[in-house]
Amino acid sequence: MVVLSLQPVQFSTPKHMLLCRPGSTGYPIRCGIAEPSGEPAPMGQKTKYNDGFFEKGFMTLFARKMKKFAAPVKARTETKEKAWWEYDYESFVDVSKRVMQGRSRVQQQQVVREVLLSMLPPGAPAQFRKLFPPTKWAAEFNAALTVPFFHWLVGPSEVVEVEINGVKQRSGVHIKKCRYLENSGCVGMCVNMCKFPTQDFFTNEFGLPLNMIPNFEDMSCEMVYGQVPPPFEEDPVSKQPCFTDISMRLSAGSIATPSASVCPKLQA
Repeated sequence: MVVLSLQPVQFSTPKHMLLCRPGSTGYPIRCGIAEPSGEPAPMGQKTKYNDGFFEKGFMTLFARKMKKFAAPVKARTETKEKAWWEYDYESFVDVSKRVMQGRSRVQQQQVVREVLLSMLPPGAPAQFRKLFPPTKWAAEFNAALTVPFFHWLVGPSEVVEVEINGVKQRSGVHIKKCRYLENSGCVGMCVNMCKFPTQDFFTNEFGLPLNMIPNFEDMSCEMVYGQVPPPFEEDPVSKQPCFTDISMRLSAGSIATPSASVCPKLQA
């Protein structure tokens, strides 16, 4: 995934990028959370972001790649293809929701895998395996890269120390409040369209184990590079119900089924 980014790696990036820095064209180059506190909004409130050129570029890239797998928009009012600058995070999430329609849990994960592979040059997974064998250094290096390269997708995060097989290492990434989960409000989207496809991609395609542990109480998430993820049946998320909070149900729209003991999208 490193080869996808056009942004320079900035390990000294401030913890909170409150202001957009304008480029020569007048468009902001790098942006971040627009909340006055510089932190994600509390549960029940949607965090405000200022997205710049690179952020919207990634949103457009992923949305367009996924669009060919998505169900058509109901009651479409326009047929014109959106321009690159017209895509935003809501557009990206909307396409994700439409990809889920009519597909099983496994089929949704396969779509994400195909999309990720389509963004890489031929032979990229094999090259990644050579460059980053499953060592402590590789796990820590990829954790460090995750913070600046994926803030557009999941929001602010930070590298944390974890313990793997009795060894302490800084290969964990703590996502404070996942932007994807917050905007979708859907447990099934988190698990089927993000957690398991990402885990599988790093573990099986790249050969670097990754375990993602979402916290549905506060929408935070732990990414642990170097830790082998459990199979779906043994993962606690497989028994996770839909959000019961009214604001989260409204975000998920008709996807949420709060009366079900387990999110229906995890059973299909």
